[in-house]
Amino acid sequence: MNVRAIEHVGITVPDMEQATRFFVEAFGAEKLYDMLDEPLGGPEVEAGLGIAPGAVINVIRMLRLGNGPNLELFTYSGVKQAQPVVPSDFGIQHICIYVDDIDAAADRLEKAGGILLSRPGVLPGGDAGNGNRYVYTRTPWGSTIELVTYPSAQAYERKTDLRRWRPQPTGPEDFKTQGE
Repeated sequence: MNVRAIEHVGITVPDMEQATRFFVEAFGAEKLYDMLDEPLGGPEVEAGLGIAPGAVINVIRMLRLGNGPNLELFTYSGVKQAQPVVPSDFGIQHICIYVDDIDAAADRLEKAGGILLSRPGVLPGGDAGNGNRYVYTRTPWGSTIELVTYPSAQAYERKTDLRRWRPQPTGPEDFKTQGE
């Protein structure tokens, strides 16, 4: 078996058009296609996806997001839905998007209707390095997205030859220290 990467992240949203606009405006996402010709539900779907009885998938939309995994957005009807999880809840609690200019990305996210939970700050501990920064944000519907940039080698790299996955460089000036 050869695991290559995360192919997509699925996110249930309350309003497909609002969510699509947010990801396009905040991150330059591209709408690729809508997967369904008609709503999808019933006992087989409920069992196969582990969703509540009566849940109906109205729309599934695939977005391309930069040089990372795709985003698969879902809207459901027919059941009561819980609020988005926060980082202290069990389960998958945030996605992290790598950006080259974190201040510009944070401003763009706010203009698209997102909320910054703080201003971008310095990455601590094993992630520390010159210019390595992060910020946690929320989408208009409350899901958590972290923005991160680490243009310099990370502190952990001095202690091991193992390396985290990094986005591929887009030009010769990117990741000057990658592999150091």
